[in-house]
Amino acid sequence: MKRKLYSILTSLGLLLAITACQEFNELIPQGANSKKNSKVLVQEIATGAVIKGTNGINFGPDGNLYIASFLPQEIIVMNKQNGKIIKRIGSDKGVISPDDLAFGPDGSLYWTDINIGYVGRMTPQGVVTKQFVAPGVNPITFSEDGRLFVGLCFLGDGLYELDPDLIAPPRPIIVASEGNQFPLGFLNAFDFGADGRLYGPIFAAGIVVKVDIDRPGPPSTSPYTDGTVTVVSGGFTVPVAAKFDSKGVLHVLDQSGEVFKVNTTTGEKTLFVKIQEGLDNLAFDSNGSLFISNADFGSIVEILPSGQPRTVSKGGMIAPMGLAVLPGANKQDALFVSDLFRLRKYNGLTGKEEKVYKGDLLGREGNLTTPFTLSADGNNLIVSSWFGGVVQIWDPQSDHVVQTFDVGAPIDAIRFKNDIAVSDLVLGGVVRASDHSMILPIDNANVFAPSGLATDGEKLWVADWGSGIVWQIGFDGNIPLPAIPIVFGLMNPEGLAWDKEGGLLVVETGASRLSRIDLATGVKSTIADGLKLSPPAVGLDAFPPTYAFDGVAVGQSGDIYVSGGGKNVIYRISKN
Repeated sequence: MKRKLYSILTSLGLLLAITACQEFNELIPQGANSKKNSKVLVQEIATGAVIKGTNGINFGPDGNLYIASFLPQEIIVMNKQNGKIIKRIGSDKGVISPDDLAFGPDGSLYWTDINIGYVGRMTPQGVVTKQFVAPGVNPITFSEDGRLFVGLCFLGDGLYELDPDLIAPPRPIIVASEGNQFPLGFLNAFDFGADGRLYGPIFAAGIVVKVDIDRPGPPSTSPYTDGTVTVVSGGFTVPVAAKFDSKGVLHVLDQSGEVFKVNTTTGEKTLFVKIQEGLDNLAFDSNGSLFISNADFGSIVEILPSGQPRTVSKGGMIAPMGLAVLPGANKQDALFVSDLFRLRKYNGLTGKEEKVYKGDLLGREGNLTTPFTLSADGNNLIVSSWFGGVVQIWDPQSDHVVQTFDVGAPIDAIRFKNDIAVSDLVLGGVVRASDHSMILPIDNANVFAPSGLATDGEKLWVADWGSGIVWQIGFDGNIPLPAIPIVFGLMNPEGLAWDKEGGLLVVETGASRLSRIDLATGVKSTIADGLKLSPPAVGLDAFPPTYAFDGVAVGQSGDIYVSGGGKNVIYRISKN
């Protein structure tokens, strides 16, 4: 699955080399206060976590907690006592997709940019340098004698030693080969033991291993059979991090929410504490207190001596994206929200969260994918994920995947004429999920980056993020007729929805507004502006320009729901 993902990213890089000619400084949201529009009432009915996903964590020389957060492209500096955010280190400092971080002997901050394969360094004086290693560079740590090591996880597999000055070429220790694409099985957040071995979890195998980083000879391609890697302990669900405390006790974090203490001699593991699932990383402060990050919910907790967790920064929704409405109890809207690693169900009237479903980062067969966009399909939902490279029909009642379609990099997907129409940047346009037959091709002259889709059952509408055009496609039976542009000049349109009153709703992320297109006249009007929508990603040319998709859906009462990824909220827009 991850080999397919790497192919997706390569293809997207070629596509976006064409669309990158747009001036992104013209696309920064301006907007105004939408509440001044007396015709509509804009309410934030659900609010997410303060941090949009907490990944690698470590304590700096200043005693503050540093948190890598890859989705919003920043490293957050936090007061460990009260959770106050002291500083954000973002893309202006070269932080693009941080997944883990460490501090060098001189106090320099190092981080791994997993999505683009670089390791960054910021000296105490603020000087930033970077070195390319490989896509998927993820865990990072220093040995006691000041040597620097990084691993590949998810987008690659392997282990390297780096020059702390990021000048000399990386030294490969374990590498993938044509015959062994995944020699380790995704080594994640690791730490050195007193014996000089590197201890870490194998994400895809449920084990903890130790690595001989100084094994002589060429880079290992068979580390489990040539003595480079030794299994220390097994039986974990999805282990994600392993760190030693000041007494030399190895603590292993499992995404199941379990934290274990592991005897590195016998392999025996003892459950230390169980907290909320979705865990990502851990760090000990100078006093020996344990702090834990949660990637799925964006929280930071401290484990007190009593074993009880103390919330430092509250968790919740981290990345509201695609939306869909199904009929709920008592004629209320059941609002479903894509949230990257989770799919959430809310009461559309009260905004109360009613259920949370888990997506599978590894894309294992039969499991719900990492959801980016949603659309209603009878009592089911159509879920698409450009990260997972799939479109799924999913039953929320049973949390069961009814059917999966392997595609390329789907941006949106909706039911249309006994098939599913998919806007897919790798497959080259809007295609049918069943056979990948083309409906609207990307020609790089008129159509650049199809995003949101909508339909009334007879016609199909396609928003083009790259050109700002919405296309209307009629059909002769199942044969698509030439596409007709119905509106020009939209600012990065993403989510689309047919409002059943002769209008088309469109989320203009580049203008921070929700607009309506009159399908009879083509006239565009503003419904609400000043919305805090997701900005385009910076420095991620190999990823879709929509990145974190902002969606729109219409409820049974006519209320409109919009995902506000910039503020991490869900908006409900109703007539005032």
